[in-house]
Amino acid sequence: MSTTFKNSINISKSKIQKVGGVVILSIKEYKRLQEQAIPTHYLTGKSALKLDREVKQALKDHREGKTRRLKSLADLD
Repeated sequence: MSTTFKNSINISKSKIQKVGGVVILSIKEYKRLQEQAIPTHYLTGKSALKLDREVKQALKDHREGKTRRLKSLADLD
């Protein structure tokens, strides 16, 4: 007797073994885990103002063509 489900997903055992397993989460749980994976830091006071000035200056330098593309950190010399 064969049972068919409307919302079923078929994954072969060999694929699961090759990939190393499968995890099924709700979208809500997935988003929660995603948000926790990257720490969020908020600057305030002098440090926030200093960073804002540095970003503005960097963007200005980029617009004026004062920046260059690097393929690796070794190109910094």
